[in-house]
Amino acid sequence: MFKVIVIDDEALVRNGIVMETDWKAIDCMIVGEAADGEEGIKLIKRLVPDIVICDIRMPKMDGIEMLTKLREDGNDTHVIFLTAYSDFSYAQQAVKFGAADYLLKPYDDGDLEGAIRKIQGKLKNKEAQGEKALEDDVLSFGSLKKDDKSKYVSDALNYIAEHLSDSDMNIRSISEWLCISESHLSHVFKKETDYTVNAYITRYRIRTAMKLLRNNRYKIYEIAEMVGYRDIAYFSNIFKKLTGVNPSEYQDRIRDDDA
Repeated sequence: MFKVIVIDDEALVRNGIVMETDWKAIDCMIVGEAADGEEGIKLIKRLVPDIVICDIRMPKMDGIEMLTKLREDGNDTHVIFLTAYSDFSYAQQAVKFGAADYLLKPYDDGDLEGAIRKIQGKLKNKEAQGEKALEDDVLSFGSLKKDDKSKYVSDALNYIAEHLSDSDMNIRSISEWLCISESHLSHVFKKETDYTVNAYITRYRIRTAMKLLRNNRYKIYEIAEMVGYRDIAYFSNIFKKLTGVNPSEYQDRIRDDDA
């Protein structure tokens, strides 16, 4: 089943979405709810949903800011925005920032289910590309040539490789080590690698984990810690999002291929 999180500061609206939708009929399950973008980000990082249904106008952190932060962190969760007519142009702009869809309130019966089915179709098509293609994509990642990068980016790449087991490593710790601002590092890193810093870290961690899983010398929880994940469930979720299978399935497949 597809995992869904609902984020809306109006409890009645939120409860209406959760209670009045036949989630089982569309192969979905609600795994969490939040009242603003700040709570939403925490839930999304912890639960790794497939789909997020989110209001745009919310206190503390609105939907656009939440989506922007998610994308900066390399999170590609599919987000459906709910918006009032007065925010229509704002919602259109959200699509440019990576929203999967938006619905105008009050939306008609079946509109939400239709938007979800479109996302499900995209997710299923991605799976249909084949696990091997996803695996090859992740394994081929990392071929960045450091000799054609600026000193800051080259040093950042080295730092990431050397501190992979540090679960607290992020753009802040790297920029502090380089003695430059986070914004400057973010700009030059994206420009020279096509990845955000956090997206690169995540992909590098999973690529390293795949290589470690191949030799069967370590247990999965040991590999998770070696590449910077203290929560094995979170590691498994991220691994599956990038490769199409969870770590144990990947390891089993490697054993079958070698048999």
